[in-house]
Amino acid sequence: MSGAEFVPLSLAPLVIGVLVAITCALPGNFLLLRRQALIGDAISHVVLPGIVVGFLVTGIVATWPMLLGAAGAALLAVVLIEAIRRLGRIEAGAAMGVVFTTLFAAGVLLLEQSDTSDVHLDVEHALYGNLESLIWLDATGWASLLDPAALAGLPPELFRIAAACALVTSLLAVFWRPLKIATFDEGFAASLGLPVQAISLGLIVVAAIAAVAAFDAVGSIIVIAMFICPPAAARLMTDRLAAQVAWSVAFAVVSAVVGYVLAGYGPLWLGARDAVSAAGMIATVSGLILAVAALAGPRRRPLQPRG
Repeated sequence: MSGAEFVPLSLAPLVIGVLVAITCALPGNFLLLRRQALIGDAISHVVLPGIVVGFLVTGIVATWPMLLGAAGAALLAVVLIEAIRRLGRIEAGAAMGVVFTTLFAAGVLLLEQSDTSDVHLDVEHALYGNLESLIWLDATGWASLLDPAALAGLPPELFRIAAACALVTSLLAVFWRPLKIATFDEGFAASLGLPVQAISLGLIVVAAIAAVAAFDAVGSIIVIAMFICPPAAARLMTDRLAAQVAWSVAFAVVSAVVGYVLAGYGPLWLGARDAVSAAGMIATVSGLILAVAALAGPRRRPLQPRG
Protein backbone atom coordinates (compact mmCIF):
# COMPACT_ATOMS: atom_id res chain seq x y z
CA MET A 1 0.00 0.00 0.00
CA SER A 2 1.38 3.40 -0.98
CA GLY A 3 1.54 6.40 1.31
CA ALA A 4 -1.35 7.99 -0.57
CA GLU A 5 -3.52 5.08 0.58
CA PHE A 6 -1.97 4.20 3.93
CA VAL A 7 -1.89 7.69 5.46
CA PRO A 8 -5.57 8.62 5.00
CA LEU A 9 -6.99 5.14 5.57
CA SER A 10 -4.79 3.46 8.19
CA LEU A 11 -2.39 5.87 9.88
CA ALA A 12 -4.86 7.56 12.25
CA PRO A 13 -6.61 4.34 13.38
CA LEU A 14 -3.24 2.65 13.87
CA VAL A 15 -1.89 5.50 16.00
CA ILE A 16 -5.12 5.65 18.01
CA GLY A 17 -4.92 1.91 18.64
CA VAL A 18 -1.32 2.19 19.84
CA LEU A 19 -2.11 5.12 22.14
CA VAL A 20 -5.12 3.30 23.61
CA ALA A 21 -3.01 0.21 24.23
CA ILE A 22 -0.30 2.19 26.03
CA THR A 23 -2.77 4.27 28.04
CA CYS A 24 -4.50 1.18 29.40
CA ALA A 25 -1.39 -0.97 29.88
CA LEU A 26 0.43 1.56 32.09
CA PRO A 27 -2.02 1.59 35.04
CA GLY A 28 -2.76 -2.06 34.33
CA ASN A 29 0.69 -2.98 35.69
CA PHE A 30 -0.12 -1.61 39.13
CA LEU A 31 -3.65 -3.00 39.15
CA LEU A 32 -2.22 -6.44 38.34
CA LEU A 33 0.38 -6.28 41.11
CA ARG A 34 -2.27 -5.12 43.59
CA ARG A 35 -4.53 -8.03 42.56
CA GLN A 36 -7.07 -5.56 41.20
CA ALA A 37 -6.80 -6.36 37.50
CA LEU A 38 -10.57 -6.76 37.19
CA ILE A 39 -11.06 -3.09 38.05
CA GLY A 40 -10.08 -2.20 34.49
CA ASP A 41 -12.62 -4.71 33.23
CA ALA A 42 -15.27 -3.29 35.55
CA ILE A 43 -14.65 0.32 34.55
CA SER A 44 -14.72 -0.49 30.83
CA HIS A 45 -18.15 -2.04 31.34
CA VAL A 46 -19.70 0.52 33.63
CA VAL A 47 -18.97 3.50 31.39
CA LEU A 48 -21.59 2.21 28.94
CA PRO A 49 -24.69 3.41 30.86
CA GLY A 50 -23.02 6.78 31.39
CA ILE A 51 -22.36 7.18 27.68
CA VAL A 52 -25.95 6.20 26.84
CA VAL A 53 -27.34 8.65 29.40
CA GLY A 54 -25.12 11.39 27.96
CA PHE A 55 -26.58 10.69 24.53
CA LEU A 56 -30.17 10.52 25.76
CA VAL A 57 -29.86 13.82 27.63
CA THR A 58 -28.35 15.75 24.71
CA GLY A 59 -29.85 13.80 21.80
CA ILE A 60 -26.55 13.87 19.90
CA VAL A 61 -23.33 11.87 19.84
CA ALA A 62 -21.05 14.58 21.21
CA THR A 63 -17.72 14.10 22.91
CA TRP A 64 -18.06 16.06 26.13
CA PRO A 65 -21.58 15.05 27.24
CA MET A 66 -20.78 11.39 26.68
CA LEU A 67 -17.39 11.66 28.35
CA LEU A 68 -18.96 13.37 31.35
CA GLY A 69 -21.61 10.66 31.52
CA ALA A 70 -18.97 7.95 31.31
CA ALA A 71 -16.86 9.64 33.98
CA GLY A 72 -19.90 9.89 36.23
CA ALA A 73 -20.68 6.22 35.73
CA ALA A 74 -17.08 5.24 36.48
CA LEU A 75 -17.13 7.31 39.68
CA LEU A 76 -20.46 5.76 40.68
CA ALA A 77 -19.00 2.30 40.11
CA VAL A 78 -15.99 3.04 42.32
CA VAL A 79 -18.30 4.27 45.11
CA LEU A 80 -20.62 1.26 44.78
CA ILE A 81 -17.75 -1.23 44.78
CA GLU A 82 -16.28 0.27 47.92
CA ALA A 83 -19.70 0.49 49.60
CA ILE A 84 -20.60 -3.12 48.82
CA ARG A 85 -17.16 -4.31 49.93
CA ARG A 86 -17.40 -2.50 53.26
CA LEU A 87 -21.10 -2.91 54.08
CA GLY A 88 -21.36 -6.45 52.81
CA ARG A 89 -17.92 -7.43 54.12
CA ILE A 90 -17.13 -9.33 50.95
CA GLU A 91 -13.94 -9.40 48.91
CA ALA A 92 -13.30 -6.71 46.33
CA GLY A 93 -13.52 -9.14 43.40
CA ALA A 94 -17.08 -10.14 44.29
CA ALA A 95 -18.09 -6.51 44.75
CA MET A 96 -16.64 -5.62 41.36
CA GLY A 97 -18.45 -8.51 39.73
CA VAL A 98 -21.80 -7.39 41.12
CA VAL A 99 -21.33 -3.75 40.14
CA PHE A 100 -19.93 -4.09 36.63
CA THR A 101 -22.38 -6.77 35.50
CA THR A 102 -25.32 -4.78 36.87
CA LEU A 103 -24.29 -1.46 35.32
CA PHE A 104 -23.28 -3.01 32.01
CA ALA A 105 -26.62 -4.81 31.82
CA ALA A 106 -28.35 -1.51 32.59
CA GLY A 107 -26.42 0.13 29.75
CA VAL A 108 -27.40 -2.61 27.30
CA LEU A 109 -31.06 -2.28 28.31
CA LEU A 110 -30.90 1.48 27.82
CA LEU A 111 -29.45 0.97 24.34
CA GLU A 112 -32.06 -1.59 23.39
CA GLN A 113 -34.97 0.52 24.66
CA SER A 114 -33.82 3.88 23.29
CA ASP A 115 -33.85 5.11 19.69
CA THR A 116 -30.24 5.03 18.54
CA SER A 117 -30.95 3.80 15.03
CA ASP A 118 -29.70 6.97 13.38
CA VAL A 119 -26.34 7.04 15.16
CA HIS A 120 -23.45 4.62 15.60
CA LEU A 121 -24.32 4.00 19.24
CA ASP A 122 -25.37 0.38 19.78
CA VAL A 123 -24.27 -2.77 21.58
CA GLU A 124 -21.82 -3.73 18.83
CA HIS A 125 -20.25 -0.28 18.93
CA ALA A 126 -19.98 -0.51 22.72
CA LEU A 127 -18.06 -3.77 22.43
CA TYR A 128 -15.91 -3.20 19.33
CA GLY A 129 -15.82 0.58 18.95
CA ASN A 130 -15.30 2.15 15.54
CA LEU A 131 -11.53 2.08 15.13
CA GLU A 132 -11.62 1.26 11.42
CA SER A 133 -13.80 4.28 10.66
CA LEU A 134 -11.43 6.83 12.24
CA ILE A 135 -9.82 7.68 8.92
CA TRP A 136 -8.04 10.90 7.97
CA LEU A 137 -10.02 12.14 5.00
CA ASP A 138 -7.98 15.32 4.46
CA ALA A 139 -4.69 13.48 4.05
CA THR A 140 -3.18 12.86 0.62
CA GLY A 141 0.09 11.21 1.65
CA TRP A 142 3.04 11.54 3.99
CA ALA A 143 3.38 15.22 3.13
CA SER A 144 0.07 15.82 4.95
CA LEU A 145 1.92 15.35 8.25
CA LEU A 146 3.48 18.77 7.62
CA ASP A 147 0.34 20.43 6.27
CA PRO A 148 -1.53 22.44 8.97
CA ALA A 149 -4.74 22.42 6.96
CA ALA A 150 -4.66 18.64 6.63
CA LEU A 151 -3.70 18.14 10.29
CA ALA A 152 -6.81 20.08 11.30
CA GLY A 153 -8.87 17.26 9.78
CA LEU A 154 -7.45 14.52 11.99
CA PRO A 155 -10.08 12.52 13.90
CA PRO A 156 -10.84 14.20 17.25
CA GLU A 157 -10.47 10.82 18.98
CA LEU A 158 -6.74 11.00 18.23
CA PHE A 159 -6.29 14.20 20.20
CA ARG A 160 -8.46 12.94 23.05
CA ILE A 161 -6.59 9.68 23.52
CA ALA A 162 -3.23 11.41 23.04
CA ALA A 163 -4.11 13.82 25.85
CA ALA A 164 -5.26 10.93 28.05
CA CYS A 165 -2.04 9.02 27.33
CA ALA A 166 0.07 12.06 28.23
CA LEU A 167 -1.94 12.62 31.42
CA VAL A 168 -1.76 9.00 32.56
CA THR A 169 1.97 8.81 31.81
CA SER A 170 2.64 12.06 33.67
CA LEU A 171 0.65 11.06 36.74
CA LEU A 172 2.37 7.68 37.01
CA ALA A 173 5.77 9.31 36.57
CA VAL A 174 5.11 11.97 39.21
CA PHE A 175 3.72 9.53 41.78
CA TRP A 176 5.99 6.62 40.83
CA ARG A 177 7.78 6.25 44.17
CA PRO A 178 4.76 6.36 46.54
CA LEU A 179 2.73 4.22 44.15
CA LYS A 180 5.53 1.67 43.94
CA ILE A 181 5.92 1.48 47.74
CA ALA A 182 2.16 1.26 48.38
CA THR A 183 1.76 -1.41 45.71
CA PHE A 184 4.32 -3.79 47.22
CA ASP A 185 3.90 -3.07 50.95
CA GLU A 186 0.94 -1.01 52.16
CA GLY A 187 1.95 -1.40 55.80
CA PHE A 188 5.41 0.03 55.16
CA ALA A 189 3.92 2.81 53.04
CA ALA A 190 1.55 3.74 55.87
CA SER A 191 4.45 3.77 58.35
CA LEU A 192 6.19 6.31 56.11
CA GLY A 193 3.14 8.53 56.32
CA LEU A 194 2.00 7.91 52.76
CA PRO A 195 -1.78 8.23 52.18
CA VAL A 196 -2.37 4.61 51.22
CA GLN A 197 -6.11 4.89 50.65
CA ALA A 198 -5.71 8.03 48.55
CA ILE A 199 -3.05 6.34 46.44
CA SER A 200 -5.33 3.35 45.85
CA LEU A 201 -8.25 5.58 44.89
CA GLY A 202 -5.99 7.70 42.68
CA LEU A 203 -4.87 4.62 40.76
CA ILE A 204 -8.50 3.67 40.13
CA VAL A 205 -9.22 7.21 38.94
CA VAL A 206 -6.28 7.00 36.52
CA ALA A 207 -7.60 3.68 35.22
CA ALA A 208 -11.02 5.29 34.80
CA ILE A 209 -9.49 8.15 32.79
CA ALA A 210 -7.84 5.64 30.47
CA ALA A 211 -11.00 3.58 30.03
CA VAL A 212 -13.30 6.55 29.46
CA ALA A 213 -10.98 8.18 26.92
CA ALA A 214 -10.56 4.95 24.98
CA PHE A 215 -14.11 3.62 25.11
CA ASP A 216 -15.72 5.59 22.28
CA ALA A 217 -12.93 4.92 19.80
CA VAL A 218 -12.20 1.28 20.48
CA GLY A 219 -15.02 -0.11 22.64
CA SER A 220 -14.64 -2.29 25.69
CA ILE A 221 -12.88 -5.28 24.08
CA ILE A 222 -9.50 -3.59 23.58
CA VAL A 223 -9.76 -1.71 26.86
CA ILE A 224 -10.25 -4.94 28.83
CA ALA A 225 -7.50 -6.76 26.94
CA MET A 226 -4.94 -3.96 27.30
CA PHE A 227 -5.52 -3.52 31.03
CA ILE A 228 -4.70 -7.19 31.63
CA CYS A 229 -2.79 -8.99 28.85
CA PRO A 230 0.33 -6.81 28.29
CA PRO A 231 0.97 -6.30 32.05
CA ALA A 232 0.40 -10.00 32.75
CA ALA A 233 2.76 -11.01 29.93
CA ALA A 234 5.33 -8.46 31.15
CA ARG A 235 5.10 -9.87 34.69
CA LEU A 236 6.27 -13.20 33.29
CA MET A 237 9.35 -11.55 31.77
CA THR A 238 10.92 -9.78 34.75
CA ASP A 239 10.80 -9.19 38.51
CA ARG A 240 11.69 -5.49 38.26
CA LEU A 241 8.84 -3.00 38.14
CA ALA A 242 10.45 -0.54 35.73
CA ALA A 243 11.36 -3.35 33.34
CA GLN A 244 7.84 -4.78 33.65
CA VAL A 245 6.30 -1.45 32.67
CA ALA A 246 8.65 -1.23 29.67
CA TRP A 247 7.81 -4.78 28.60
CA SER A 248 4.08 -4.08 28.95
CA VAL A 249 4.33 -0.99 26.73
CA ALA A 250 6.25 -2.98 24.12
CA PHE A 251 3.68 -5.79 24.19
CA ALA A 252 0.84 -3.27 23.96
CA VAL A 253 2.37 -1.58 20.90
CA VAL A 254 3.02 -4.92 19.19
CA SER A 255 -0.54 -6.05 19.91
CA ALA A 256 -2.01 -2.88 18.42
CA VAL A 257 0.17 -2.80 15.30
CA VAL A 258 0.13 -6.52 14.49
CA GLY A 259 -3.56 -6.84 15.37
CA TYR A 260 -4.58 -3.93 13.17
CA VAL A 261 -2.52 -5.18 10.23
CA LEU A 262 -3.85 -8.73 10.53
CA ALA A 263 -7.44 -7.47 10.83
CA GLY A 264 -7.20 -5.45 7.64
CA TYR A 265 -4.94 -7.57 5.47
CA GLY A 266 -4.90 -11.05 7.02
CA PRO A 267 -8.21 -12.16 5.48
CA LEU A 268 -7.11 -10.80 2.09
CA TRP A 269 -3.88 -12.78 2.29
CA LEU A 270 -5.99 -15.89 2.94
CA GLY A 271 -8.27 -15.20 0.00
CA ALA A 272 -11.23 -13.75 1.89
CA ARG A 273 -12.96 -10.58 0.72
CA ASP A 274 -13.79 -8.81 3.97
CA ALA A 275 -11.63 -7.60 6.83
CA VAL A 276 -12.36 -8.60 10.42
CA SER A 277 -12.82 -6.46 13.52
CA ALA A 278 -9.64 -4.58 14.40
CA ALA A 279 -10.61 -4.48 18.07
CA GLY A 280 -11.19 -8.22 18.17
CA MET A 281 -7.92 -8.98 16.39
CA ILE A 282 -5.88 -6.64 18.61
CA ALA A 283 -7.34 -8.30 21.69
CA THR A 284 -6.61 -11.73 20.19
CA VAL A 285 -2.97 -10.85 19.49
CA SER A 286 -2.54 -9.56 23.05
CA GLY A 287 -3.94 -12.84 24.34
CA LEU A 288 -1.55 -14.83 22.14
CA ILE A 289 1.39 -12.81 23.45
CA LEU A 290 0.29 -13.61 27.00
CA ALA A 291 0.02 -17.31 26.10
CA VAL A 292 3.57 -17.33 24.69
CA ALA A 293 4.87 -15.55 27.79
CA ALA A 294 3.09 -18.08 30.00
CA LEU A 295 4.79 -20.92 28.14
CA ALA A 296 8.25 -19.44 27.67
CA GLY A 297 8.57 -16.40 29.95
CA PRO A 298 11.69 -16.53 32.16
CA ARG A 299 9.72 -15.61 35.30
CA ARG A 300 6.83 -18.02 34.94
CA ARG A 301 6.21 -20.26 37.92
CA PRO A 302 7.41 -23.84 37.56
CA LEU A 303 4.84 -26.58 37.87
CA GLN A 304 4.58 -27.95 41.41
CA PRO A 305 5.04 -31.71 41.77
CA ARG A 306 1.98 -33.67 42.83
CA GLY A 307 1.75 -35.99 45.78
